[in-house]
Amino acid sequence: MYLLNCFFVYSILGYILEMIFGFVIGAEDIESGILYGPWTPIYGIASVFIIIISEKLFKNLHLPRWIETIIVVFILMIVLSALEWLGGVLIELIFGFSFWDYSDSKFNLGKYVCLEFALIWSVLSLVFIYVINPFLGKFIKKIPLWLTIVMCLLFLVDLVIRLLVEFGFI
Repeated sequence: MYLLNCFFVYSILGYILEMIFGFVIGAEDIESGILYGPWTPIYGIASVFIIIISEKLFKNLHLPRWIETIIVVFILMIVLSALEWLGGVLIELIFGFSFWDYSDSKFNLGKYVCLEFALIWSVLSLVFIYVINPFLGKFIKKIPLWLTIVMCLLFLVDLVIRLLVEFGFI
């Protein structure tokens, strides 16, 4: 249940952060994610990947912590960039639009990945591993089962409605 709750909490926090960022930069049409509810699933998915990968590697590498951290950050940079690419491709394929386009970035690897953001994701992974998740994880572990079930149902309803609308059934 912990990882499922992490998915929901970090999806909602990602949504909130993107909305704040859009407001701060003065975006006219602030959007975050493909769903109607207050969550951006890519942040939840990325957070769960970060938790699983960092815990497995820190547990099994048996190297000095600073070397483990460098390895973890490098692996997460690759995994999160691949996740960003996959998310961009799927959103464009299913929904017919793009939320981001790095084609104009100096070190882009196509439309959906660039070195600049890969480095940002790796630094944010460190902040997440050492600051955010240790703090919020204590609270996430206390989320009751009934609330997890409610969040699952709301999320699934949101996803189904979004897909039905996208494919013209509603």
